[in-house]
Amino acid sequence: MGRKWNNIKEKKASKDANTSRIYAKFGREIYVAAKQGEPDPESNQALKVVLERAKTYNVPKAIIERALEKAKGGAEENYDELRYEGFGPNGSMVIVDALTNNVNRTAAEVRAAFSKNGGNMGVSGSVSYMFDATAVFGIEGKTEEEMLELLMEADVDVRDLFAEDDSVIIYADPAQFHAVQFACKQAGITDFTVAELTMLAQNDVTLDADAQSQFEKMIDVLEDLEDVKQVYHNVDLA
Repeated sequence: MGRKWNNIKEKKASKDANTSRIYAKFGREIYVAAKQGEPDPESNQALKVVLERAKTYNVPKAIIERALEKAKGGAEENYDELRYEGFGPNGSMVIVDALTNNVNRTAAEVRAAFSKNGGNMGVSGSVSYMFDATAVFGIEGKTEEEMLELLMEADVDVRDLFAEDDSVIIYADPAQFHAVQFACKQAGITDFTVAELTMLAQNDVTLDADAQSQFEKMIDVLEDLEDVKQVYHNVDLA
């Protein structure tokens, strides 16, 4: 499937190393997930997914606890979850998930990020049909054979499993996220290099150097927006 998950994570970690931007975004995401159900990950599956993903980005415990306490305290900040779809240079495809308390502001900022960097917004459904919702896990210290055996013994179905660098990457149906996570933790695997729900492109595309530079700038601008939670695309940046 072509996506270099370790490389993507390393790039994002490097980009965010000297800023609290990613922590603020996770704080908001944790708060919203906790408000939508119980502020307990054992009874709130959406919150459990967010917390597992936050762990892979080394979000400080204090940030997580502050967001949970805010939700428990009955704060009434309202956020809308939005999805934007669009095109980058040479027909590249982009999906932007946002969490916002000001829909007009977010829509204007996302539209500007596209238009000022060689892209354009599309209508709902213009891009997402070329992506598959996917649960992704990255595990170090295990072989493909060991992970395949572990998941088979736990009767967990996965879409794909392969080695990448020093990790084993697992693709599964989103409904299997907790089953994969539970099977791993039952086997003593508690740390993941990747653990998230994503939108995976059915086919990656390669851009020439100039187009790729422009595309990367567009993605950087989108990811830097305060209200943007996740950005997915179909460009092979490896």
